[in-house]
Amino acid sequence: MAVHLLTVLAYQAGARVTSSQLAASVNTNPVVIRRLLCALREAGIVETRKGAGLGSQLARAPRLIRLADVYRAVEAGETFAFPGSKPNRKCPVGAKITNALETVFSSAQAAMERELDRKSLADILKTVDCPAAV
Repeated sequence: MAVHLLTVLAYQAGARVTSSQLAASVNTNPVVIRRLLCALREAGIVETRKGAGLGSQLARAPRLIRLADVYRAVEAGETFAFPGSKPNRKCPVGAKITNALETVFSSAQAAMERELDRKSLADILKTVDCPAAV
């Protein structure tokens, strides 16, 4: 959803876009968009001004916005997580499954973040044929 709204901001090429306009494109509630914008603003990816006639815009060029930065700005916690309950340590599988999966999950997380770091918002803009893809 965050990449979607950033793509809309880039497509608008510097114009300020309201959370209601972004919500209409994403097809969600403006409150959800405002939460995302807050996280993206804290990460230095967007600039936001509140009030009538104001809104948000990209803080830097799309080619300088790495998808890994977007992911880190809006995702809380690990993508690959264990359930809240602990496995039964008396079970031969339950005693070792957490350690076995920690290595796999850590490796998968690192691979995903490396791939996201290889792509920028400009790459997404090219795919959606956006004229602001620089």
